[in-house]
Amino acid sequence: MATLRDIKGRIKGVKSTQQITKAMKMVAAARLRRAQENIINAKPYSKKISEMLQHLLSIEKNFNNPLFVERDIKRVALVVVTSDRGLCGGFNMNIIRKTEEIVQGELAEYKANSNLDLYCIGKKGNDYFTKRPYSVVGSYPGIFSHLKFEFASGLIKELTAKYIAGEIDKVLVVYNEFRSVIQQRTTVEQLFPIKPIEAKTGEPVKELDYIYEPDKVKIIEALLPKQLNAHMWTALLDSYAAELGARMTAMDMATENAKELIRTLNLTYNKVRQASITKEILEIVSGANALKES
Repeated sequence: MATLRDIKGRIKGVKSTQQITKAMKMVAAARLRRAQENIINAKPYSKKISEMLQHLLSIEKNFNNPLFVERDIKRVALVVVTSDRGLCGGFNMNIIRKTEEIVQGELAEYKANSNLDLYCIGKKGNDYFTKRPYSVVGSYPGIFSHLKFEFASGLIKELTAKYIAGEIDKVLVVYNEFRSVIQQRTTVEQLFPIKPIEAKTGEPVKELDYIYEPDKVKIIEALLPKQLNAHMWTALLDSYAAELGARMTAMDMATENAKELIRTLNLTYNKVRQASITKEILEIVSGANALKES
C-alpha cells in the first residue's frame, strides 16, 4: 500500500504536469488564432485564381499543357504532410495510416517495383518513413516553425520540373484539412496531372466580352504556376492550423484528466491518512488498557 509521502509526491507530480498541459493549451490557442487568420487571408487568393483558370480553360480550346496530359503511370510521388512536434493526439498517426493505406492499396504495384517516391514534410512523418522500407527522396523537417510561401513555391517548382521531364507521372498530396478546432479531415488530393476544373452544376460558363492581353493561352500559362503555388501553400496552412487545433484539444483533455486524477489521489490520501490516524488511536487505547490491567 502506498504511503502518505508517496501519494503526496504523486499529487505534486500530476499538478506540475497539469500546469504544463494548461500552458501548452494556451500557447496552441494563441498560435491557432494567427494560423486561422493566415488561412482566411490566403484562401480568397487561391479561390479567385481557380475561378479565373476555370473560366479561361472553359473558353480556350486550343490550350495544350503537359501538366494536364494523362499518361501511362510508371512512377508516383507522394507528398506526406505531418507535424514537427507531437502531443497533438492522433494528428500524425491519421496521416501515416492513410499513407500506408494508399501505398498498400492503389500504389502497391509501384511500391513493390520501387517506383514510389515519398516527400515527407514535417519531422514526425519523416522519422517514421525513413526508418522503414520507403524511398524518401525529399525530407523537410522543421519547416513549420518558420513556415514561408517560398518553401511551397520551391517544392511545386521541383515537382513540376520532374513531372514535365517524365521522372514522375503522378503526384498525390496527403494532409490534414482544418475544419474546426476539434475536427480535422485527412485529405488526399491529386496534384499532377492536373484534373480539369469543372464548372458548378447548373452554372454554365459564359464568355464575357473581355479583351485579353496578350492572349488567353499566355494568361493561363502565367496563372497556372501561381494557382499550384497557392494550392500547396493553403494545404500547408491547413495542416499547421489542424495541428494546433489537435494539440489544443489534446492538451485540454490532458488537463481535465489530470484534474480528475488529482481528485482521485486526494480521496486516496484522505483514506490512507484516516486509516493511519485510526491505527494510532487504537494503539494508544490498547496501550492505555494494558497499563490499567497491569
